[in-house]
Amino acid sequence: MNLWLPMAAGAGALLAVASFVGTDWDLPPVDTEQIGYRGTGMYNSRDRETEAALQAANVVPPAPWEADPEGDRAGDIYENVQVLGHLSDDQFNQFMAAITEWIAPEEGCTYCHNAENFATDDVYQKVVSRRMIQMTQAINEDWTPHVQQVGVTCYTCHRGQAIPANVWSRDTSPEPQPGMAGYRAGQNVVAKFGGNSSLPQNALEDYLLNDTNIRVHSTTALPTGTNPNGTKETENTWSLMMHMSESLGANCTTCHNSRAFNDWDQSPPQRVTAWHGIRMSRAINNDYIVGLTPVFPDSRKGPAGDVYKVSCATCHNGVQKPLYGVSMIEDYVDALSKKTQTGVPDYGTYVPGETLTLEPAPEPGTTSSLAPALAPAGATGERNVAAVVGQ
Repeated sequence: MNLWLPMAAGAGALLAVASFVGTDWDLPPVDTEQIGYRGTGMYNSRDRETEAALQAANVVPPAPWEADPEGDRAGDIYENVQVLGHLSDDQFNQFMAAITEWIAPEEGCTYCHNAENFATDDVYQKVVSRRMIQMTQAINEDWTPHVQQVGVTCYTCHRGQAIPANVWSRDTSPEPQPGMAGYRAGQNVVAKFGGNSSLPQNALEDYLLNDTNIRVHSTTALPTGTNPNGTKETENTWSLMMHMSESLGANCTTCHNSRAFNDWDQSPPQRVTAWHGIRMSRAINNDYIVGLTPVFPDSRKGPAGDVYKVSCATCHNGVQKPLYGVSMIEDYVDALSKKTQTGVPDYGTYVPGETLTLEPAPEPGTTSSLAPALAPAGATGERNVAAVVGQ
């Protein structure tokens, strides 16, 4: 006697009841916005139940006060001001008040400074924050193809916390036992940084730290063409895409056309913005974050000993445009809109309390090594995006 039909029906009924009365089940109302031709699956969806929380988490704090750009320069008044010395005294103190609220509202100034002597580098957080200010300046100057004119500030990532809520390090979660069905190293466990899926758990290392090629779509039915990538590489890409989708609260079709995911000419313009965002995150991690490894104590590193790094979620915090596209940079233009000091000390020789002096800034007109390259044209299918980015 076939029992599977009544058993399946019973299970389906139980699941339906649980979805409405179970404490851990959710059937949220969803708002859907059509962004392409009807019937093509080109739409964006939003969970109404999360909208209020997202709105509250993405409120832009006001500037402490409107700073006066006139007056003596901070570098002439205070000791050991290496990056912000060009600001006026009032601008400098306004920015210090703001960054305190952005990073350490409870600890206050002494989170980064020795209360007995603010000029010293006794506290490692001061060494880190100096480098992070340089990083923020570089993002606003070099990465406008991604951040546009909205720009970023320290608050974009930190949101009142010393460590941003959304950072990543190498995931050392227990590996599945060899011999499990479908076993592959780094899979069949919850990928915390892969949308809580069972996809590769450390895919962010490949794309946001290393420069692994993420193009896996072939133009032939079988791997007989020039693309040697297979299922393993595809799953890695999917893990990154799941992370991006969760980070921005966005559908796949925000960046891709449902009828031709690989075709840049048919993709929405957001795909170009995302292309630059991936490379910007990679540059941030390699040029600014990883180099600070000797400065951070073990308590500020991941379980594998690597420093916490940035990803799409660090800035976006669940919305497609960080802070819903509201710009904070206009209140801190002189402090954060342009690179003022690009020198990099040798953090490998870091000793608490000993000042690491930055090198002199390069001459005006010198090309920064951080300037993002344009997407390659030709066989890869990625066209030159200069015309698209234009603005």
